[in-house]
Amino acid sequence: MSAPLPRPAARLMMILPPQGVADLGACLDAGDVAAVIWRGPPPADQVEAAQRRDVAALAEGGTAAAAQAGLDGVHVSDPAALKSALSALKPGAIVGAGGLADRHEAMIAGESGADYVLFGDAAGAAGGFPRTLDLAAWWADLFEVPCVGVAASLDEVEALARAGVDFIALAGPLLDAGQGPANVAAAMARIAEAGA
Repeated sequence: MSAPLPRPAARLMMILPPQGVADLGACLDAGDVAAVIWRGPPPADQVEAAQRRDVAALAEGGTAAAAQAGLDGVHVSDPAALKSALSALKPGAIVGAGGLADRHEAMIAGESGADYVLFGDAAGAAGGFPRTLDLAAWWADLFEVPCVGVAASLDEVEALARAGVDFIALAGPLLDAGQGPANVAAAMARIAEAGA
């Protein structure tokens, strides 16, 4: 009997303010970024910069956000709006689920057809990480639907990688004041260390 294959390393996502960040291209070039979520309608040039690099461009919101030309999908942070977003956008677009209060809401989102479930504060606010880690580790051990854990520090990136999440979303201080590219590269190093 052969040993089970090791779990693949987590990939990165980035959660940005609506205006994006000035150094988005450099951030995307600094590591394995799978998707960018803008917390509002994103600038068209930044959507293009992401998609040129085969990075999914998502906006937080419902179906109106997806109607913006060129987006690959939406991140729904209101569980009550998830069902309508799924029916309006699937299968042609990505629909992710966040704003999940507990395990029950996460399971409903996963069973409803969300492409991923996200645990943590999309703004990267401090204080809630122990709960984020608990929910993400629980999900990663039990479910097929990919999970995303939000990290606002490099230590949180490493903890999520060790928990086996599929994606780690960099938010808040990790992307502030021109530090994004260096922090993306540092996050990749932490993920590699966690998998060693």
